[in-house]
Amino acid sequence: MKIKDIICAPGRTGFFFDDQKAIKTTAIADGNAYTGEPCTPGFSRVRQAGESISVMFVLEDGQVAFGDCAAVQYSGAGGRDPLFLAEDFIPVIKREVAPLYVGKEISTFREMADAVDSKPLHTAIRYGVTQACLDAVAKSKKKMMAQIVAQEYGLTLSDRLIPIFSQSGDDRYTNVDKMILKGSDVLPHGLINNITKLGIKGEKLLEYISWLSGRILQLSPRENYKPVIHIDVYGVIGIAFNNNFDAIVDYMAKVQAASGPFKIRIEGPVDMGNREAQVEALAALVRLMDSRGINVEIVADEWCNTYEDIKIFTDNRAGHMAQIKTPDLGGINNSIEAVAYCKANGMGAYLGGTCNETDRSGQVCTHIAMATCPDQMLAKPGMGVDEGFMIVYNEMNRILAWYKNVSL
Repeated sequence: MKIKDIICAPGRTGFFFDDQKAIKTTAIADGNAYTGEPCTPGFSRVRQAGESISVMFVLEDGQVAFGDCAAVQYSGAGGRDPLFLAEDFIPVIKREVAPLYVGKEISTFREMADAVDSKPLHTAIRYGVTQACLDAVAKSKKKMMAQIVAQEYGLTLSDRLIPIFSQSGDDRYTNVDKMILKGSDVLPHGLINNITKLGIKGEKLLEYISWLSGRILQLSPRENYKPVIHIDVYGVIGIAFNNNFDAIVDYMAKVQAASGPFKIRIEGPVDMGNREAQVEALAALVRLMDSRGINVEIVADEWCNTYEDIKIFTDNRAGHMAQIKTPDLGGINNSIEAVAYCKANGMGAYLGGTCNETDRSGQVCTHIAMATCPDQMLAKPGMGVDEGFMIVYNEMNRILAWYKNVSL
């Protein structure tokens, strides 16, 4: 079956593009916006509506396969590709991507994904186009996307739900109630991104974790509900303790105690400013914590962006788990391989991404999760909990129902 045409449609994402540099320096929060001038090239204001591009492959039998190009909330920061605006990049897709596929036979996902992922194109383009490639292969074979991933990578589809991780953003109390009532497996993210939220020596975070533990017990929706507590601290623990690893490990013992009966993970405890230093720091923290029997898992995030980064963090045991930030890896083929690499080499695999994605990219990533079986998957897009959780949870259950009722 051939691809007859490629059509592009501009869209909105589930959150915003935020100028991280401005927010860290001169911008002032004003309701759900920021006042101040943008600092990162491409931004017209500090916070602006997130944009996406739906890429639709028109197949010769009339079916339409599609994926959504999207970029992370903090686009243009930390060495990432520039701000992804639909008006700027639809012409690029028509000029650079369409000739790769229009009039061509649908082959395998891996071959079709490599055709675009090997090009020096914006990560968001490679992300969305490879989603469309996967959907096209699935539609041409009358299969589900998860089955195509499993078949081409020699995997076995999951026969159960993958643990879903909900993120709260700044609404870290009301949104927690939503997560508990809906039975989120991992919660709440927390967005502890400055010392004010952490406390001078981390005391506010300890209070919050204690509250979380109690709230879970109070609102538990079922017997034996034991979600994992997962807090993203954006390196501020390192700031609070001047990157003194012994002091940080002492603090982690308090974190474990505050979590009560629940397993706990801390994402990004330090930010050392570059990849090599970050790998050394997280590896040292893991060794110290393991030697003292402290059962707090460290999640690698900062400076762990690409497939190559994930391999380096994994090989050096720089963390107990790595976040695989799907849009930052470009083609979804890289996310598939990243999960496999983590699992094969003793690193926890967190199939993550960003609040600034779309319903479609959330669905496609769910198919990847059900085929690759990571330790957890992010509920996305958005920061409202309900919508992202619904998209991922419902898609998982569709795949499970199909798995149980249709012969593989």
